[in-house]
Amino acid sequence: MARANRPLSPHLGIYRWQIANTLSILHRMTGVFLAVGAVVLVGWLMAAASGYEAYARVNAWLQGPIGASLLLGWTFCFFYHLANGIRHLGWDLGLGFEKARARQTGQLVVVIAVMLTLGFWALALAGS
Repeated sequence: MARANRPLSPHLGIYRWQIANTLSILHRMTGVFLAVGAVVLVGWLMAAASGYEAYARVNAWLQGPIGASLLLGWTFCFFYHLANGIRHLGWDLGLGFEKARARQTGQLVVVIAVMLTLGFWALALAGS
């Protein structure tokens, strides 16, 4: 069978990288990371229900450098996913589709997520 002479579909090689690409990928990655965090949360709750020794082991791991880094990452992911979800609600209403506005709101989402993460941890660590 002879191959038809049709144009190829666009692919990543012809597009210029933009903030929208990055934010879209980051939104998906934070969703996956939050799902993993939910599994860790269930493990922590199960350890708390299992008794003091199991709870102390899990707590010690979460307070170590790896656990603390993961908690910081999950906090950022939570706030980023929340802020970007609110941005998407605006899009569902038909707002913010202009190129400049979409770029501004994307940058604002990242700034808000970083500020909320830092604020949350400042309050959490001040209370301990």
